[in-house]
Amino acid sequence: MTLQTSPASGPPSDGRLRRDVRVVGLLFTSIGAMVGSGWLFGAQSAANTAGPAAIVSWVIGGFMIMLIALVYAELGTMFPVSGGVVRFPHFAFGSFVSYGFGWILWITCGSAAAIEVEAAMQYSAVRFGFLMHVVDGVPVLTFPVGFIVAVILLGILCVLNMLGIKWYARANNVLVWWKLAVIVLVIVALPVTAFHIGNFHEIIGHDGRGGFAPFGVGGVLTAVATSGIVFSYLGFRQGIDLAGETDNPRRNIPIAVVGSVLIIGTLYALLQIVFIGSLTPSALAQGWGHILLSNGANSAFGPLAALATILGLNWLAVVLYIDAVISPGDSGLIFATATSRVTYAMARNKNAPAQLARLNARGAPWISLLLTFVVGVIFFLPFPGWQSLVGFVTGATVLSLGSGALALAAFRRGLPEYPRAFKLRGGDLIPFLAFYSSNLITLWTGWPTNWKLFIAVLIGYAIFAVTQPFIERGPKLNLKSSAWFIPWLAGLTVISYFSDFPDTQTDAGNTGQIGLNWGFIVILMWTTVIYIWAVRSRLPAEKMKQMIESGFVGEEDSMEHIHDAAEDEGKSRPRI
Repeated sequence: MTLQTSPASGPPSDGRLRRDVRVVGLLFTSIGAMVGSGWLFGAQSAANTAGPAAIVSWVIGGFMIMLIALVYAELGTMFPVSGGVVRFPHFAFGSFVSYGFGWILWITCGSAAAIEVEAAMQYSAVRFGFLMHVVDGVPVLTFPVGFIVAVILLGILCVLNMLGIKWYARANNVLVWWKLAVIVLVIVALPVTAFHIGNFHEIIGHDGRGGFAPFGVGGVLTAVATSGIVFSYLGFRQGIDLAGETDNPRRNIPIAVVGSVLIIGTLYALLQIVFIGSLTPSALAQGWGHILLSNGANSAFGPLAALATILGLNWLAVVLYIDAVISPGDSGLIFATATSRVTYAMARNKNAPAQLARLNARGAPWISLLLTFVVGVIFFLPFPGWQSLVGFVTGATVLSLGSGALALAAFRRGLPEYPRAFKLRGGDLIPFLAFYSSNLITLWTGWPTNWKLFIAVLIGYAIFAVTQPFIERGPKLNLKSSAWFIPWLAGLTVISYFSDFPDTQTDAGNTGQIGLNWGFIVILMWTTVIYIWAVRSRLPAEKMKQMIESGFVGEEDSMEHIHDAAEDEGKSRPRI
C-alpha cells in the first residue's frame, strides 16, 4: 500500500487535527480521565459491595483493564489516529461493525462528561444543598435549579474545548499534578490519624456479615463492574482517542496507555486499604452494606470528606471539597474532548454526516462539541445522579473496548507485514483474554444495566438507517464481515438474563439459572465462538488496505510515523 505523506504542520482548516500533545500530555490525559469521580466515591461504593475484599476487586479490575490496554497500545502505534477505538474495527471489519462500536462508545463518552459534572455537584451539595437532594438514599439533581447549573457547567466544558488541543493539554497537565497530590495526601493522612486492622477480618455489624469477604466472591466481582472500579480505570483510552494529536505516537502511546493503568491501579488499591482501615466502629455498626459516615448525611454526598471530618481532619475535608470540583471537572473536560473525537472518527468513517468532522480555526471539531453538549444534557434527565449512571457507563465502555482485541487478531492475520512499533508476545493469548475480560465485566454489570444497553444499540442502528440517505457517498455496510456482531450482543443479552448478576433476591428480572462458576464457563465458550467467527469473517487484506488508505485521507501526516516505525522494525521495537 502506498500513501502520499505531507508535513504534520499546517493550518487546521485542511481537515487535520493538530499534533500538539507530547508524551507527558498524553500520559496525563489518560491519568486525568482516570482520576475523576471514581476515586471520590469508589472506595465506599466498593466496600459496601465487597467489604474489605474490595481491595481484591481493584486488583482484578486493574488486571483485566491492563489486558485491554495492552491491545490498544499495539493498535495505537499501528494506526495513530484520533478516535482510534472507533476506527480500528472499521479498518478490520467495515462500516456496520464500526458504527455499532462507535455508537456504544459515543453514548458512553457523552454520558461520562455528564457523570463528572454530577459528581462535582454531589460533593458541592454539602455546602449548597439546593443543587442535589437524596431520593431513596441516592443523591439526584434538584429541578429546575440543580439541572440548570449542571447544564451550565457542561456548557463551560465544551466551550473550553473550543480553544483547541494545545491549550487543553497544558491546562490538564497542571490539574493532574494537583489531583495526584490530593490522592497521595489522603493515603498518608488517614492512616496516620486512625487505622483499625480489625476492620479487615472481624465480624462487623448487626447482620453478622464480616471477615475479609463478607459478600463472597460474587460481591468481589460485582464490585469490579458496578462500584466504580472499572469505571475509574477506563480513562486509559483517552490516550488512544488523542493518538492522532500526539507528536510521537510510537513512543507516547504505549507509555500513556500502560503507564496510566499501572500508576492509577497502585494508588487506588492503596486508597481502598486506607479507607477500610480508617473506618470507625460506629461507621460499621450496621455492617459493610450500610457504611454510615456522619449519620449518613454527608456520606451520601462526599464519603471521603465525611470520613476526614469524623477523624478531626477538617483541613483535609476542605481540600477534598475543593478537589471534588477540580477532579471531576478536569475529567469532564477530557471526556468532552474524547466524545467530540469519537464523533469526528465516525464522520471520517462515513458513518455520520461529514459536517461532524469540521474543525474550527484552533483545530477543534466544533460541531461535534456542540453535539456532545446536547447529548450530555439529555443524560441528565434519566440519570440525575452519579450512582444511577456509573454502571451504565462501565458496561457500555467495556463492551465497546472489546472491539480492539478482535481488530488486532484480524490485523495479525490480514496484515502480518504491517509495521508495528509496539508488539505483544504470545500470539492470540492477550487479545483473547482481553476480549474474555470485556465479556465478563459486561456480565458482572448485571441484567438491569445490560438490557438497557442492548436496547440502546438497537436504537443506534435505527438512527443509522435513518441518517444514511443524508451521508454523501456513504460506505458499504460490509455485512459479510460483520455477521458476528449482532449474534454476539444477542448472546450476551441471553446469558445476562439467565445469570445471577445481580443476586435474584433483588428481583431485577434475571433468572439466576447460570451461577457464578458456570458464568465463567459459559462466557468463555461464547467468547471463543465469537473470537473465531469474527477473525474468520474479517475483511480481505486488500480491502483492509483500502479502508486504511481512505481513513487516512486528510491525516497523511499520521503515516509518517507508521513509515518511521517500518524503518525501525526489528531494531528497537518494544515487546511485552
